[in-house]
Amino acid sequence: MNKHTPEQASQVARDHYNIDAVSSKLDGYVDENFLLICPQIRRKTASGEKHLLKIASEEIGEQLDFQIQILKHLSAKKLTVGLSEVIPNKEGKPLSILPNNKTARVLSWLPGRLWATVNPKTENLRNSLGEAAGSLTMALKDFEHKAAHRNLDWDLANSAWTSAHLSRFSGKQKEIVQYIQKRFNEIQEEYKNLPKSIVHNDLNDYNILVSEDLSNPKITGLIDFGDSIFTQTINDLAIVLAYAIMDLPDPLSAALEVINGYNLNYKLSEKELECLYTLIGMRLVTTVTNASLKKEEFPNDNYYVISEKPAWDLLEKWFIVNENFAYYSFRSVCGYSAHPLEEKFKTWAENNQVPLKILFPTFASEKVVNLDMSVGSTLLGNLSEYNDPEISEFKLKQFRKQHPKTILLNGYLEARPFYTTEAFKSEGNNGPQYRTVHLGTDFWIPAKTPIHAPFDGTVKIIHHNNYDKDYGPMLIIEHKFKGGKFYSLYGHLTLMSLEILKVGQKVKQGDRIAYIGKASENGNWAPHLHFQLILDLLGNNENFNGVALPTKVSVWKSICPNPNFIFKEELNTSEEKISDESIINFRKEHLGKGLSLSYDKPLHIVRGEGVYLIDIEGRKYLDTVNNVNHVGHQHPKVVAAGQKQMAVLNTNTRYLHKEIIAYAEALLKKLPPHLSVIHFVNSGSEANELALRMAKTVTGNKDILAIEVGYHGNTNAVMDVSSYKFEGEGGFPKPETTHILPLPDSFRGRYSGENCGIDYANHAKEVITNLKAEGKEIAGFIGESMISCGGQIVPPSNYFKEVYKHVHEAGGICIADEVQTGFGRMGKTFWAFELYDVKPDIVTMGKPAGNGHPLAVVACTKEVAEKFNTGMEYFNTFGGNPVSCAIGRTVLEVIEEENLQHNALDVGGFLISELKVLQKQFSLIGDVRGEGLFLGFELNDSNKNPLPEHASYLANRMKQLGILMSIDGPDHNVLKIKPPMIFSKTNAEELIFRLKIVFGEDFMMKF
Repeated sequence: MNKHTPEQASQVARDHYNIDAVSSKLDGYVDENFLLICPQIRRKTASGEKHLLKIASEEIGEQLDFQIQILKHLSAKKLTVGLSEVIPNKEGKPLSILPNNKTARVLSWLPGRLWATVNPKTENLRNSLGEAAGSLTMALKDFEHKAAHRNLDWDLANSAWTSAHLSRFSGKQKEIVQYIQKRFNEIQEEYKNLPKSIVHNDLNDYNILVSEDLSNPKITGLIDFGDSIFTQTINDLAIVLAYAIMDLPDPLSAALEVINGYNLNYKLSEKELECLYTLIGMRLVTTVTNASLKKEEFPNDNYYVISEKPAWDLLEKWFIVNENFAYYSFRSVCGYSAHPLEEKFKTWAENNQVPLKILFPTFASEKVVNLDMSVGSTLLGNLSEYNDPEISEFKLKQFRKQHPKTILLNGYLEARPFYTTEAFKSEGNNGPQYRTVHLGTDFWIPAKTPIHAPFDGTVKIIHHNNYDKDYGPMLIIEHKFKGGKFYSLYGHLTLMSLEILKVGQKVKQGDRIAYIGKASENGNWAPHLHFQLILDLLGNNENFNGVALPTKVSVWKSICPNPNFIFKEELNTSEEKISDESIINFRKEHLGKGLSLSYDKPLHIVRGEGVYLIDIEGRKYLDTVNNVNHVGHQHPKVVAAGQKQMAVLNTNTRYLHKEIIAYAEALLKKLPPHLSVIHFVNSGSEANELALRMAKTVTGNKDILAIEVGYHGNTNAVMDVSSYKFEGEGGFPKPETTHILPLPDSFRGRYSGENCGIDYANHAKEVITNLKAEGKEIAGFIGESMISCGGQIVPPSNYFKEVYKHVHEAGGICIADEVQTGFGRMGKTFWAFELYDVKPDIVTMGKPAGNGHPLAVVACTKEVAEKFNTGMEYFNTFGGNPVSCAIGRTVLEVIEEENLQHNALDVGGFLISELKVLQKQFSLIGDVRGEGLFLGFELNDSNKNPLPEHASYLANRMKQLGILMSIDGPDHNVLKIKPPMIFSKTNAEELIFRLKIVFGEDFMMKF
């Protein structure tokens, strides 16, 4: 069959449409498609307008009229998206007859990006797609055309034709295709009676247009009605979903986002939702079957098989999704109760409640009390405590002493920290996700306590979870109620319980059915019963989910109703959550107005563990920012040291105590010999405040040199030397006694080159000279050894040496601010100032010293200390108290014992290397810099102009993917990396992996 060339297509446009255009060929399944770009148009249209020329070789007459009438019908509807318009020819007709029985038509060109090319496809975008597709469905419901009633292989109603080609597949692929075809055959009785209408029938990823807005894209257009047909209305949603959820780890969640938008405009019925899972599968089966056939017919044309691989990938994932769970999820997002029998069960349960005593008739109790084991529970303590069975059982006994004759219970829909391990982790569409939400209620009752049946029933499952040491033997009993059946599950039983009942055995209400297991039988947990109600076992005949993803709770709580429904007692099994919105509103109303929150959508963090911060639902965020928790969030040894000393004594330094001596001695061993005197304070701000006071007292002068965009704390004196603050938003005029030196940035600063450090340092000399001319002398110089808020700036190697020389020659004091850079973070050295071969007179430390505990230090020379001792006592109520000193000493011990300085060198070196590989791949990474685990990378265009919007996008997207990053620098374009020192190579690999994903996204690629 002869195809038109682009030149011939241009001729058609001129001859029949009076359009002068340059044409280029586009892909097409049936039609020949050409993009017409019109530099000069003799029609009454704007110069530069684009059109689409479609040349049909076979579809003449009714089919082309059908497509034209669809667009005409839709043009009168109020759709949320754009549709092409038919451009009439010179005779005012929509179609032009060409030689060889071909027909041409011209459509207006719709701007936008093809769905297939958009990255990332976000939840909001999928929701927008659903809304657009739903509005199209509604707009077509009152449209009719006789050409829509045709036989088409791509009509889902006819997709049983694929069964004849099952032999084309083998192995797992054949199993999947055969199962979907079987299910399609089984739903026919319901499916054939579903509502019908004309539908688009091919809203694939090349027929959906997306806006050019890269930060918040929306659906802007739907194209190509060539496959439109009269069929079951639900087919159109199934087709949309088959393409919209491709290439994602969690296709079901993605499907729900589309359905949520679709249902806003087209209200889906329960019967339609019941068939949807299978219809999605059948569209994919049709795609892979057609691809298999077309590969033989057109072996050199990739157009026909472009969706084959992603379709297979999705089919394999879709096959794993439980069909009933998918159906319940569809129902939930459309406003129905997830499980169809949920309300009937609740009604029955309310009328058939039993006392809790029936479950444990031998256990003497007068009331029930809730135990908090949520993610933020202080009862659980840190990881080392709640993972230790002896400690957990001791705490439980102590709690029980306070609540005698009490049934202790908890757990229903409680997000717990126990389930934030790898065993409960999976990859979601936005990074790692954890099944943390507990679906049953735990009764904390002594081992060997007998358990009795709450209702008549039949033993359904008896199973020993010997592969799951945290669970032990489990029993499930099936019960009937008016309208259906439900199951009761009993977990953490004795091994002896396996011998009491047999599968299929009848039990009566009140019969003894099992015993609560000892710790050794249920995974070394304190004895308890896990009790759970279930409306659907989801085909599982061995085990059943006891925990769920937080994002799926709306479905799971319908499948697993609250045990409270069947008991007469009120079981308050989980503490009511305070909403994020209410916390934010309270902060705005009652907390300081200057307090800020990180990220576009703030995080509700309730627990820290090692390199992770954990939110209220148990999602773990890899923390690349928090250098405060130097040896890891809530390090067990540091926590224990504080707890032990706090339980004995916490007082000021006017009494003798060994801890202040022990800590001072340990700290002095890490400092150069000339820094031999220690002062303890509570914060980095206090430390720098004291250092400045020392410099002024020792020299008798007031003028201080400081670095541009430097930050030294929030007290008055340090704010006066913090350019980052007083030159920033809401700042104040620079004090007369403060002299700001240019930021020593060799990448984008005032000077560059090998000796630029001398050029930068000469500004200190110039200030000193000018002050002398005015009859003034300097008190000193304060500088972060690496400038953090300035953008993770590593000063040139000779910078500090020269500045210190000028300051010392002028009789000034040099203060090294090590609040963010000290304690081994540099890897090569314990303190950052040691990298530059300088001898500061004073060194200040803060945040990391106490691993988050308010502890800070000022170390100085003996000469400075003696001159500072003017007779006025220096006293700090909490500085150097025994608790703080015990914690500080322990932090130093952990750094040594866990070899964290070397870890900073090793992992930091790996990160620098990998970031530089990324830099070669993504040109917007302008500079990579830092030492050890104090790193930064800067985002710039080709002219080194800063890209703050890209930095903000990156930080917020990384947060969505489970990694916390922060922005700094005077132009807010630097991403800083200064994680806890236990940050591992595995953590670093995760960081690089996620960065690579985000750097490849549309927003980051265009600048």
